[in-house]
Amino acid sequence: MKPRLKEKYDKEIVPKLLKEGKYTNIMDVPKLEKISVNMGIGSATENIKELESASEDLAIITGQKAIITKARRSIAGFKVREGNPIGCKVTLRGKRMYEFLDRLLSIAIPRVRDFRGLSKKSFDGYGNYTMGVKEQLIFPEVDYDNVLNVKGMNITINTTAKKDSGALELFEQFGFPFKQN
Repeated sequence: MKPRLKEKYDKEIVPKLLKEGKYTNIMDVPKLEKISVNMGIGSATENIKELESASEDLAIITGQKAIITKARRSIAGFKVREGNPIGCKVTLRGKRMYEFLDRLLSIAIPRVRDFRGLSKKSFDGYGNYTMGVKEQLIFPEVDYDNVLNVKGMNITINTTAKKDSGALELFEQFGFPFKQN
């Protein structure tokens, strides 16, 4: 069974972009490569339980086991030493990527309080988009009672688009709720 957004991409988005004449070949049409979800836990140096809790939450949200990230160098001001665990991350591809994106767009983002739309300025110049989420509680899979501390996360969506304009077009076809200027 294909995820809903993958089916929409194959049957609606690709033919529409080809028909508009912006792309001549089906291989030129931008597509999603991967989605990276990252949680930085600054207090993980003092309390390892917070890191374990964040890792479990990330695994529940994404449906995939989280990898613990470690500090690359020591920073005295933050009381971090090289090799200390400081966060966790998950990289999604294929079916899980499309299912996560579907849940993000249709369930999680509408649950954000005072949401005014995603910024169109969060592209990196190469067709990749990064957004921040202030709390993991917007995902319905996370049980409110089991959360020790509310933590934010970064979600980066990588595409094969060569420019931001191609990725923006792709995201608008998927139904991303961008701000209207």
